[in-house]
Amino acid sequence: MIDAALRSTLQHRLGGPAIVDVRALSGGDINDAYALRMADGGRYFMKTNAGADATMFETEARGLELLRAADALAIPEVVLVGRAPAPYLVLEFVEPGSRMADFDEALGRGLAALHRAGEPRFGLDHDNFIGRLPQSNEQADSWVDFFRDRRLRPLIDSARRELGSATCDRFEQLMLRLDDLCGPVEPPALLHGDLWGGNLHCTAAGQPCLIDPAVYNGHREIDLAMMRLFGGFSQRCFDAYAEAYPLAEGAPERVSLYQLYPLLVHVNLFGGSYVASVRSALGRYL
Repeated sequence: MIDAALRSTLQHRLGGPAIVDVRALSGGDINDAYALRMADGGRYFMKTNAGADATMFETEARGLELLRAADALAIPEVVLVGRAPAPYLVLEFVEPGSRMADFDEALGRGLAALHRAGEPRFGLDHDNFIGRLPQSNEQADSWVDFFRDRRLRPLIDSARRELGSATCDRFEQLMLRLDDLCGPVEPPALLHGDLWGGNLHCTAAGQPCLIDPAVYNGHREIDLAMMRLFGGFSQRCFDAYAEAYPLAEGAPERVSLYQLYPLLVHVNLFGGSYVASVRSALGRYL
């Protein structure tokens, strides 16, 4: 249950009908999540984390707004974001429903449209977070430079103890080969950035809806590789994506390469149990 000070802050900022019920929701690894029910029957989704960086929810809100502006898939509307008495984010409540018959196709086509909404440079005009990890989005003109210096290297450096010196040395070898491995040059794509099955919801109308982003402009195969890492997405979704936005030659051979970033995220968040998967992915290229 949220404390009285946060409840009072939310009520003041929301205005209107009183908050009559606060119900804890399950499913989050990092934050506490709640459904707020108002006196008029309206509902909001709220998450909070007293130990979070003060900017974490603010940057998530900015990412959600960027995704909504692309008008490609359903994205929850940001209602409130604040830092005190604890960091919090309030969103519209996405009422769950049953998937429409062409849910997978709609997701694939919508993701293709989202990826076409990228900006001219890789990165973003602000840093954000993936999970609770800081994510540097300092902009670059080259995807290879961005992938090496903003994605791989920071997480390798922070997980050296778990990875071990031999694996870190292999990463140095890999990074010398990225010009050859990263594939043909493509324009930056607007990425969700943390696209695993738990961040895909279904609206009351049966449409796909994305939540909990770690947005930046990057190589579109990053999102697709993460979707394959933990499952939850059908082959029809990937086929619909490729029909709408065909992939460059050699994309299947790059899946493990682009899974290295989310795997390193998991090593940093959850420890050594993911190191074997990192080493296996590295072994495909060295």
